[in-house]
Parts: sequence; C-alpha cells; structure tokens
Amino acid sequence: MLKLSLPIPLFLIVFLLKQICCNELTFELPDNAKECFHEKLKIGSKYTLEFQVVTGGNYDVDVELRSPSDKILFQVQKKQYDQIERTADEDGVYQFCFSNEFSTYTHKVIYIDWRVDGDPEHEISSANPRVAEGALTMIESKVGNIHRNLESCIDYQTHHRLREATGRARAEDLQERVQIWSIGQFILIIIVAIGTVLLLRSFFTDRRTPSSMTWHR
Repeated sequence: MLKLSLPIPLFLIVFLLKQICCNELTFELPDNAKECFHEKLKIGSKYTLEFQVVTGGNYDVDVELRSPSDKILFQVQKKQYDQIERTADEDGVYQFCFSNEFSTYTHKVIYIDWRVDGDPEHEISSANPRVAEGALTMIESKVGNIHRNLESCIDYQTHHRLREATGRARAEDLQERVQIWSIGQFILIIIVAIGTVLLLRSFFTDRRTPSSMTWHR
C-alpha cells in the first residue's frame, strides 16, 4: 500500500499545476502612457482576463485585446473593472494593452489576473501507469474540489484586498480634499475677521476737518 500511495500526491500536484496557468500582477500606469502584455496560446485554449483600476484619477482605463492576426477581440474605454472570457481560435501571440493616454497628470495603479485553461502544452495526456484508474479518479476528484475551493478563497481574498485598497485610496483622497477645504475656510475666516475689525475701527475713528477745528476756536 505504501508503494502505491506515494506516486499519487506527486502526480496530482503536477496535474493541478499544469492544468491551469495563472498570472496576477499589479502595476503602475503613468499618465499619457500605454502598457502591453503578450501571451502565446494554442487553438482551443480558454483564457480569462480580469482587470481593475485600484487607484488614480477617476478609476478608469482603456483596454484592448488583439489576436495574433492583429484583430481586435475586445475593446473598452474608460472602464474601472471588467472580466473577459474567450477561447483562442488561432495559434500565436495574443496582446492585451492598457492605455492611460487620455489622462494628462494622473497615474493609475491597475490589477490584472490572466488565466489560461486547456492549453495543450500544460496538459498531461496519460495517467501514471503505476496507479489504478479508479483510485486515481476518486482521489483526483476530491483533490480537484479542494483545489477549486482554495482558488475561490484566494479570489475572494484578492478582491477583498482590492476593495480595501480602493476604499483606502478614496478615503485618503477625500481626507486631503477636506483638509485643503478646511485650510481655505480658516484663511477666509481670518481675512473676514481682520477686515471686519478694520471696518469697525474706521467707523469709530474721530476724523476732524480743518474747518471744524477753526470754528471751535
């Protein structure tokens, strides 16, 4: 039994790692800039692109997805969040670009999640011959469920962190604006107070003309 159970976890770990290719990235996109990423895919590969603008400006960005033949597969302007699910219909290098060229002074922080499922280069065609087919199927099913549940937990945690970062950025921006507004109001109150004092002093100041002084004499 020991000799039979040893190869199973190793095979399942390799199978799960090979089955799905996933890349997560958070990067800063300067103003008047465009950033592109490239990925080589096979026909039939299912890929998912999820993006979200975490901080910066109005939390929007232009996104464009092109096929190896330079065909536009997806294009959207000034979007904060979206998820794209497609199946590759041709071999080659796919390109997805993020553009902040419409912004003149605001930098953006963007999170992307790129997943590829069903790529023939990442699949295992045959099972381990030393493992019984029924046992492998049962264990694979259980481990696969655990793997999917863990992926769901990771996704929930990632989106929670993104929402937290976006909320923190909005709160800090609001706090900065409130501070600037408060300082402006304070300066305005000081100016009005000084102007009021000077105006009242001018009302009670005794101004005597030379003619009135001569008449009293």
